[in-house]
Amino acid sequence: MTGATTATDRPRRSALYLPASNAKAIAKARTLPCDVVILDLEDAVAPDAKEEARAAAVAAVAEGGFGHREVAIRVNGIDTEWGAADVAAVAGSNADAVLVPKVDGPADIDRYDMALASAAADLQLWAMIETCSSVLSLEPIAAQARDTRLSLWIMGTNDLAKEMRAQLTPDRTPFLPFLSQAVAAARMHGVAILDGVCNEFRDLDIFSAEARQGRLFGFDGKSLIHPAQIDPCNAVFSPGEAELEWATSVIAAFALPENRGKGVIKVDGRMTELLHLEQAQRLVAIAEQIGAAG
Repeated sequence: MTGATTATDRPRRSALYLPASNAKAIAKARTLPCDVVILDLEDAVAPDAKEEARAAAVAAVAEGGFGHREVAIRVNGIDTEWGAADVAAVAGSNADAVLVPKVDGPADIDRYDMALASAAADLQLWAMIETCSSVLSLEPIAAQARDTRLSLWIMGTNDLAKEMRAQLTPDRTPFLPFLSQAVAAARMHGVAILDGVCNEFRDLDIFSAEARQGRLFGFDGKSLIHPAQIDPCNAVFSPGEAELEWATSVIAAFALPENRGKGVIKVDGRMTELLHLEQAQRLVAIAEQIGAAG
């Protein structure tokens, strides 16, 4: 499974969290240009509203209307009083994915996967990486993608900062080793990976800088807390004009009769390998999907 890319071959530039109890926000999400909508039953919902939010989330995905957007439901932890019912409800819903919080190790992935045994085969299991235990068990957790529904991670930097007693500043210095290691572990096992939220939604320059940092690390996209963050996020994580020009040049060069079967060629005076061809093909495929989604 090493090097697999199945889970990452679609745009997931922007993933917007919404309280599942907020009907107006959910209705608006059907019109927003985000790639992923996450209906939240956990942090964004008060304890006395959990059951109502669960029913609202299931009803929202049943109603549909989200177009090209993936729809995930973030459940409460399976050990909480609401978790088992949340997972069971998502298992029987039309959601694309269930997002599970505070995973500590591979055994947690197994527990959720077993709880989803009756769900449709295409229901994905997404996991939050937000505990000290999880960032010290990244590779074993990612390896669960071989035998379970696990297909995507989302970094939970707010919860990780709380548990570490670290300061979450714009440069995110305390978390940089974990961010890079998480991307490496995810890529090793074909798991898609999204960066954590930026709490600043009024100063979009700060947000954009953090998004660019995330793309530099190799994240597929970023999780968001406010609709104002969607456009700058999409701009950062979309292939740029120069990237696409390079990609099309590489694809065209390898397609030339004289280059077929070669592992290394020159493109615009630079040595270019088959690994660059794979990168170029993925960039073009992602750009085409973004264009098709409008």
